[in-house]
Amino acid sequence: MATSQGRTAGSGDRARYAQLLDHAGRTTVGLRAAPGAPGARMWGSGVLIAPGWVLTCAHVLAASDGRRRETGPDGVFGVAFGGRVVPARQAYDLSRPAPEAGPGAARADLALVRLLDPESRHPCAWLSDQPATLLEDAYIFRGHDSGDRDSGGHDSGGHDRSGSAAGGVGDGGAGDARTGSGDADAGRPRSRAPGDVHGDRAAAPAAPVDTFIAVRFGARDARGLQFGSDVRVMPGASGGPLIDCDRGEVVGIVKGRHLQDHVGLAVPVTALRGLGPEHLVAGAEGLGPDPYHALMSLHDRWHWAGQELGRATGPTWFDAQHAIMAGRGRLWGVQERLQALDLLARLPAPRDPLIVEAAVGEVLDRGERPAAWSLRTWRDGHGALYQGSDPYTELRTFVHYLRIVAQLTADEVRDQPGEAAAAVREQAVRLAEFVQAKAVVLQPQDRRRIGPVRRRPRSVLVEFEPLFYDEGGAELFNWSVSEGYGQGQWLRVDVQESAGGVPFEQAREQVLRQLGGRLLRADGAAGPGARVRLEVAVPEGHWHTAAGQWEVAASTRRTARLRPVGPGRAVILRDQGRREQVDPAWLRRWQGLRTAPELQALRVRPGEGADARPGPCAESVWRLLETAGEGALPALCHTVADGFGRDAVGVALDTGFPAGLWPARGHGEEQDCDAGCEEFHRGVRELLQGSGGVVRLPELVRQLRAKAAEAAEEGTHWARDLVLLYDDPEDPIPPLFPDRPQLSPR
Repeated sequence: MATSQGRTAGSGDRARYAQLLDHAGRTTVGLRAAPGAPGARMWGSGVLIAPGWVLTCAHVLAASDGRRRETGPDGVFGVAFGGRVVPARQAYDLSRPAPEAGPGAARADLALVRLLDPESRHPCAWLSDQPATLLEDAYIFRGHDSGDRDSGGHDSGGHDRSGSAAGGVGDGGAGDARTGSGDADAGRPRSRAPGDVHGDRAAAPAAPVDTFIAVRFGARDARGLQFGSDVRVMPGASGGPLIDCDRGEVVGIVKGRHLQDHVGLAVPVTALRGLGPEHLVAGAEGLGPDPYHALMSLHDRWHWAGQELGRATGPTWFDAQHAIMAGRGRLWGVQERLQALDLLARLPAPRDPLIVEAAVGEVLDRGERPAAWSLRTWRDGHGALYQGSDPYTELRTFVHYLRIVAQLTADEVRDQPGEAAAAVREQAVRLAEFVQAKAVVLQPQDRRRIGPVRRRPRSVLVEFEPLFYDEGGAELFNWSVSEGYGQGQWLRVDVQESAGGVPFEQAREQVLRQLGGRLLRADGAAGPGARVRLEVAVPEGHWHTAAGQWEVAASTRRTARLRPVGPGRAVILRDQGRREQVDPAWLRRWQGLRTAPELQALRVRPGEGADARPGPCAESVWRLLETAGEGALPALCHTVADGFGRDAVGVALDTGFPAGLWPARGHGEEQDCDAGCEEFHRGVRELLQGSGGVVRLPELVRQLRAKAAEAAEEGTHWARDLVLLYDDPEDPIPPLFPDRPQLSPR
């Protein structure tokens, strides 16, 4: 909270606010009967907050007896600003709870009005993203009727009763007690002609905006923003904006005044967070399934666009804020906030408001304690971070929060196909780049602190690394377990390294003793109901590893039962020899499989005659694999542990194939194919024909394993030990010797 230290007072302060008050006056409107209606009187005020949208009080649109105002056809009425009256219609009414809500449901005296002229260009006020508590210097504004400046001055609808008008806070002596108008030093605002968008000042003179007043105290209580002034709140002020000059923001909407004194009430603009589709007025055109997010996105993007080079031909609202904030030594200032909120506005709304509260709680180190104010969007979370900290701590806080938002948003769409998901990923990258640019001034320990983000893993990777052969000829291994986040990003969470290594079976048993708990922890981090994928990277000679049949602990209990992992989660095999150096053939094959209209099983078997001899694959197998179509996927019924099957898989990998299917216990070279082999190949063909694409194979194979384990479907027993090689070159396994720091889960 700002303090009065270092601030000027009286007319000096008001002169400093002159530009802000000018903008506030031009964004304040009068609500009245439809354009051209004879003898129309002004109903109340409102404020332009986004292109085509006016925020006002719901009671302004009702007559003194509570009925709807008399409007034109289809509920059309007039909005007066800039020397003109434009047609409009009510779109949302927040004073009406949802039909299914109980009698105690929260409701706010707010309404949204849509301008009906799509060509209507106008300035927009800046709505605060943070709650207002104590206000040090503020003004309230009243709209005016361009036809008769003084004729529409009554705020009807019973608004002369206590708690029915609005106000703001000020320095006490700014208003003229006889007229309610600011003095000459206050920079009395003048309305501008239509066409004023993002600083467009080409306009003919218009009538001055009606009176505004300063008030001398203000604070928030259970009813809203209470205020008091030295002059009586003028009639017609209901629905107009309450401007906090110290922050240069609209913090409230004038609601009511006490009949006998100079005390009034305003609705905090944060009450807009309650806006939902249930508040849409019958027959009105709305903002979609999440109107609050859509409205504030329009607001934030409009203001950022107004600062673009070549567009602004005159002072903007943020120029006024810069003038007010000058000399305060802020590292997270008006420009940073403006750009950050524009970037946040381009992201989808968070899937659950609790995610916003969790992100804010993590940044502010307050654990699981909920926020004092309800948070619905990333913008709301940004506003909750103003804690009165020193400039450096404030910058670090905002950068950390935006880093979390960028990562959470990217995680939500990382596996989703289509242009919409790609666009979201692009916007998340833009936000991350903005964070990176702002973090360069932070100290190294703080950059390390905000860099890592608690992330949502998509997989757990078990990797067996071969070392060498001991004197008896046994191959020895080390192993590691990593959490995967996509696009080659991994975090090693467990490593078993020794100079001599251990045999493969011993390494596997060591992994299985702790793999169940590791998978469960990754599931919890991935989100409610998630089951992360198990990926197992093995070297040549172990491609027959039946990881889908591994049994792991079903819970974290010390005596937990063991269950096969394959039926419950996707399990894939990866080649331990493929890493960051992506072979062009590997990438080309992967892209071909991704775009192929249908996958086809490519049966790989030894040639005939001389080609059928034991040993390396014949030239015919190389030709078969090299010339296969884009949708081809190798299938082998032979064992891949040795002999022909092992060599055939090696050839498939060398020719770029990223995926393949075979049984863990296939038959050897000395055995001819039998009916079981035919059943296997028939099942693979049916699986691929109905797969819908290579990216769905891990889940489809899991479903097959589950049916086979339960014998739930006749003819699925061939899939019990099915191995799926699935090597995504766009998500390669981590390097053996990383030359950059590992990710951290925080």
